[in-house]
Amino acid sequence: MLNQLTIFELTARLAKREVTAREAMQACLDQIAIVDGRIHAFLSFDSADALAQADAADKRLASGERGPLLGVPIAMKDVLCVKGQPANCASKILGNFISPYDATVIEKLRDAGAVIFGRLNMDEFAMGSSTENSAFQTTRNPWDPTRIPGGSSGGSAAAVAADEAIATLGSDTGGSIRQPAALCGCVGLKPTYGRVSRYGLVAFASSLDQIGPFTKDVRDAATMLRAISGHDPRDSTSVSQPVPDYAAALGRSIKGLKLGLPKEYMIPGMDAEVKAAVDAAVRQLQELGAEVVEISLPHTDYAAATYYIIAPAEASANLARFDGIRYGARVDGADPVALYGNTRGAGFGAEVKRRIILGTYVLSSGYYDAYYLRAQKVRTLIRQDFLNAFEKVDAIVTPTTPTAAFKIGEKSDDPLQMYLSDIFTISCNLAGIPGLSLPCGFTKTPKLPIGLQLLGKPFGEETLLQIAHAYEQATPWHRERPRLD
Repeated sequence: MLNQLTIFELTARLAKREVTAREAMQACLDQIAIVDGRIHAFLSFDSADALAQADAADKRLASGERGPLLGVPIAMKDVLCVKGQPANCASKILGNFISPYDATVIEKLRDAGAVIFGRLNMDEFAMGSSTENSAFQTTRNPWDPTRIPGGSSGGSAAAVAADEAIATLGSDTGGSIRQPAALCGCVGLKPTYGRVSRYGLVAFASSLDQIGPFTKDVRDAATMLRAISGHDPRDSTSVSQPVPDYAAALGRSIKGLKLGLPKEYMIPGMDAEVKAAVDAAVRQLQELGAEVVEISLPHTDYAAATYYIIAPAEASANLARFDGIRYGARVDGADPVALYGNTRGAGFGAEVKRRIILGTYVLSSGYYDAYYLRAQKVRTLIRQDFLNAFEKVDAIVTPTTPTAAFKIGEKSDDPLQMYLSDIFTISCNLAGIPGLSLPCGFTKTPKLPIGLQLLGKPFGEETLLQIAHAYEQATPWHRERPRLD
């Protein structure tokens, strides 16, 4: 089955002309037809356009051209702009909006030869941890369709786990790539802030958002990261740093690398099976030659509170553009204020409204200094914790999530418990450092994936991929696939 191949495997077969890009794309479309009625990863896709792109890739391959992603089907989270495709952010307020341009990451993928298809479900405007906040449908975990796939990039993770796409892109504001990757049993990489251009990513929290890949293994993550990285003058936060050949780091020994295990992440509420899997993974890393030492990130306890002040504040400012006048849905009113209220009242879901109200409150006169300004100061302390730790260690090892995937509806009525699903991933975004999640085991009954998180120095993705690949090659977890029959 071509849709089950990795990028590395598929491009090798395409280069030898053993298979065609059209056959690979059709295999993904066939899989969507078979399983997506149960998984609900896709909001929409254009089969004719996808096959036309695949045919164009086949012509380039026939002429002798080769590329890292030439002919590879890759699907997109519904928060990334692709010219001529819907960009709804899983929200009613954007109505029938069609993107008039490509995001920078889409341009880069096209340059690498990728076949760009499909819009993947997500929590509305990336606000959520379960993909239950979509205005259109609830995505389900391929390992157990009664459970959530994680969020906000749940559709992106589920599509890779269910072999509906060879790879996907998502966005990560507080764990929205790493958390669903852990819960769906695939690899998810959140790059350093500024490594990948955010031009064409519909903003949630501009100082936290970062685009990254979901893949079936670490080698594919390295390939995708290299393809989408690089400076972009259209994004003022994009950093002008050389882009390494990430794949070149794979296969190197991790002997002598020092890994930090933060004592603050071993919380009482962590599931026993998750803790056992992470402990076993740490022992495996030690057997591979890494030295593991206990470290302290003393401001970890303040991360969730800090994040849930900064992120809603930035969301409040960013989502003010959705007013029913310039684009998207419009619900008329007797005057402009009524028009705004009617449009936003009908167009935004409950979770988005909750965060806008919270963000507007912490930015309001009399509360700005007490909340937003103080949160920014604590954010600086959290970042400094990591920088201090990286003076002693090469990377940090933690669980990705405190539990495996929970049941759909289990935490819907308790926003605080839902927010705590991201307790291990939030600090990474506040600090602007890279983070990667990869499979490290399964719960027993039911069989659900468990994720291991690696956190690295700013622009230290190369080391993270080196460590992740060494661990992956020494363990069987990445070869496991959910049963979808």
